[in-house]
Amino acid sequence: MSFFKRALASIGIGSAQVNAHLEKTAYQVGEEVRGVATVEGGNADQQIDNIYMYVMTQYSKEENDRKVKLNGVVGKFLVSAPFSLKAGETKEIPFAFVLPYETPVTQGRIPVWIETGLDIPSAVDPKDTDVVQVLPSTLQTVVLDAVNSLGFRLRKTDCEYSRVRHSHPFVQEFEFVPAGGPFRGHLDELEVVFLSGDADAVEVLLQVDKKARGLFGGLQESLGLDERYVRFTVTSELAHSGSLTAQIQNIIERNLR
Repeated sequence: MSFFKRALASIGIGSAQVNAHLEKTAYQVGEEVRGVATVEGGNADQQIDNIYMYVMTQYSKEENDRKVKLNGVVGKFLVSAPFSLKAGETKEIPFAFVLPYETPVTQGRIPVWIETGLDIPSAVDPKDTDVVQVLPSTLQTVVLDAVNSLGFRLRKTDCEYSRVRHSHPFVQEFEFVPAGGPFRGHLDELEVVFLSGDADAVEVLLQVDKKARGLFGGLQESLGLDERYVRFTVTSELAHSGSLTAQIQNIIERNLR
């Protein structure tokens, strides 16, 4: 193989290419993602150190008094050990990994995609991108349904910069408003954030934003004292007990006093 072809491959011209083939395009949080990564050799023999797959999303952050969009890594997975790839050779590598429980739900304008990358020494690393739809986990769905049953309507979802969770610099916020039920006229909004979880439990952060009443209420709102934060854990046992809605209602009522 000529030096010229190897030199071109090192800058991405005639280099190996990768293409991930997912079994489907929609996944539930915590579900296993399976598929095959097809690697096609270029014009020169190359050493492939690793194949990584990244679960990616986008979040907003305030910088210099304006909001910017940043890409965030939700999870990184090694799907192949090092191997040699001859010019023109094709390899198919099966992969499987669990979609992290911190993956945002793709509701509204929140994107999630899976990026596949070849790690090639001293060369431009080829990449492939696949957009996926993400649905809430079973426990997340139970929590959101419980909030809906209390008369709240989902107004919007955002993925925002936050240090409230140590594993990632962002969280997804589900912003609800009271459209009816016992809290209409008492709350401006209720925000739900899923901090962590697995198949058996999910940690929830509620932000209870009280409606300002009178002079004192207006003062509280101006100082940010009208917002209360409550963390609690929802287990599979609690979710199936039928008492979750009542527990959330009690949490909100206690933080309205």
